[in-house]
Amino acid sequence: MASLHDLEAHDRALRKLPLRGRRLPRLSDEAATYVRELIISGQLAGGIFIRPEAVAEELGISATPAREGMLLLQSEGFLRVEPRRGFVVSSLSPKDVSDTFDAQALLAGELCARTASLLTVAGLTRLQQIQNDLEQAASRGDLAVVEELNFEFHRSIYAVSDAPKIRWLLGSTLRYAPRRFYPAIGGWPAASSRDHRAILTALQVADPEAARSAMAEHIRQAGRLLAQHIGGG
Repeated sequence: MASLHDLEAHDRALRKLPLRGRRLPRLSDEAATYVRELIISGQLAGGIFIRPEAVAEELGISATPAREGMLLLQSEGFLRVEPRRGFVVSSLSPKDVSDTFDAQALLAGELCARTASLLTVAGLTRLQQIQNDLEQAASRGDLAVVEELNFEFHRSIYAVSDAPKIRWLLGSTLRYAPRRFYPAIGGWPAASSRDHRAILTALQVADPEAARSAMAEHIRQAGRLLAQHIGGG
């Protein structure tokens, strides 16, 4: 497992990356994302109390948006409130993670299958370049760039699918993917380099079922790695 120092260095590097046209998050969203990923990556275990003021200090924001973010996490089931004591982390089991990634695999597989019939030569070339850049970043240990390119690889595939409602449903499961603490999950960066090649092969021959299978297995493998990490295996 990566040390807290490694995670902080990774987070600083990630913040320096270009935003690639994505909107800046609200402060409350930033607080929610930060705490959510601490929980998912195992940095905050079930039963630990967490104060909005501590989150605010860590992120350099005021306590109000930090509290709003934590209330959002309460509605998502990541936190609960104990009277007169405050926010406490809810237990997250390996089965919870596996179930979520199984659902994500079905949705992502369907999107990839649809993309296989719609992807242009230019689109395929762009995906191959993203993957080449990702593998080069992985080889030099630049996990912040690997993470950014992994996000871009998946986003580019899903964007072609012409299925906005499925994309919306998939987005609701992605909060379980701990992007900020990527290096804490053993084997995850290597899976991006390895599994993406099988997806690209299926897209290259425009085979929807092969694309569905490759993407679904990739997502399930990510879920297995995260569940194993949470379970301490």
